[in-house]
Amino acid sequence: MNCPACAHGDSKVVDSRDSETGEAIRRRRECLACAKRFTTYERVEAQPLFVVKKDGRREEWSRQKILGGLINASKKRDIAQSVLDALVDDVENAVRSRSASEVLSRDIGEMVMERLRMLDQIVYIRFASVYRSFKDVEDMRQTIEDVLSNPPKLQSGAGRRTRRRADDSTGVLDLGK
Repeated sequence: MNCPACAHGDSKVVDSRDSETGEAIRRRRECLACAKRFTTYERVEAQPLFVVKKDGRREEWSRQKILGGLINASKKRDIAQSVLDALVDDVENAVRSRSASEVLSRDIGEMVMERLRMLDQIVYIRFASVYRSFKDVEDMRQTIEDVLSNPPKLQSGAGRRTRRRADDSTGVLDLGK
């Protein structure tokens, strides 16, 4: 490993620990020539993964494309970036666990939507409107009705707001947590 300050080839490891995600080893190094310190990461080299698009084209897996779609769908929603990152990690791990070098874009979209439906129904509808390319309002209405008639089983402590009637006689809505 060459020093980024002086390009000398010898360094010693001062500290070594797992990264925050546990998928890499973070090493603090010190150059033996100039004594500058720098950080390196050691990762397992992942096999290339290709996505087969609807039209048959093949593209290399792009975490950023999925994350970008999620960020757009979740604008003005109270969802932390770390939650979206974890969702993409979960989908990527599920895809890579198949041990295939190719995956259909349709399969990726369905995995993302399955997880989004559990996370936030509004973000799910927004993502679905782009992913499924709704042709008209009727397509969107059907998706919304499906979400309303088949709500996801929420995990305890999800902290999501739901609307429910407090008292049918008054028509007052209670926004609970």
